[in-house]
Amino acid sequence: MRTMTTGTLAVPGATLYYEVRGSGPALLLIPTGNGDAGPYEPLAEALAGRHTVITYDRRGFSRSRADEPVDDARRVDTDAGDAHRLLTRLAGGPAHVMGGSSGAITALHLLARYPRSVRTLVAHEPPLASVLPDAGRWLRFYADLYDVYRRDGAQVAMRFFRERAGMAEPTRPPQDLQPPPERLEAMLARIRRNQVFWFEHEILPYPAFDLDVAALEGVSDRLVLAGGSASREHFPYRPNTVLAERLGLPVVDFPGGHVGYVTHPVEFADALARVLGERQGARRITSRGS
Repeated sequence: MRTMTTGTLAVPGATLYYEVRGSGPALLLIPTGNGDAGPYEPLAEALAGRHTVITYDRRGFSRSRADEPVDDARRVDTDAGDAHRLLTRLAGGPAHVMGGSSGAITALHLLARYPRSVRTLVAHEPPLASVLPDAGRWLRFYADLYDVYRRDGAQVAMRFFRERAGMAEPTRPPQDLQPPPERLEAMLARIRRNQVFWFEHEILPYPAFDLDVAALEGVSDRLVLAGGSASREHFPYRPNTVLAERLGLPVVDFPGGHVGYVTHPVEFADALARVLGERQGARRITSRGS
């Protein structure tokens, strides 16, 4: 494991826990619906020879304490503001950003609201039901999911979620890249506790978020819409196909499925580093040409 520094950042209404490892251009990884930096560890390790990788726990999850009541109506806005403050504190200027699942919704709003903070943004399978032509169907699915959670508990609701959203794939890294047993169990225990916060404060507002697509049109040269090569037929892949059509962008496939950054961390890291390098090189050529 590479040398890693940890710290906390006080932000309005919360204290964010973060980790920094590696050297090179800064890259922020925004956590998924589990809200925890831990699942990104193998990916961050694989990228640390090429990037200064910043991971963190999102507000209200794991080690990032929320110090005031959660405003569900402003959850995405608050999370994007937290990411912006982390970049201001730790990156020293515009940085690359990658977000997966719920983290991709945060990432898209970060680019729309704070474009000067971002060099390149990779949004991997944001479950943004609001942009779909059958949005009503999927928003009802999330409402039904919340009802299952309230009636039967988080474990039953998670099984319901995975089955209906087409997410039956494994969600752990390869055995040889998993953390030692005691750290793995500590991370899994945090994630199990996080499920309650996710159900209570995220599964309804995040998929329904009204993304400012018009704001993204002006910065689409910094945006990579990403999907899993093994999840093209599943719901979480679909929102990016709609955004791709509206923004005139391709969907770039990465190794694995919805959580390929966890299950295929080395291959995903190589693909991500290549995409970031290509985008940076293209901008330098465009800049010289202009």
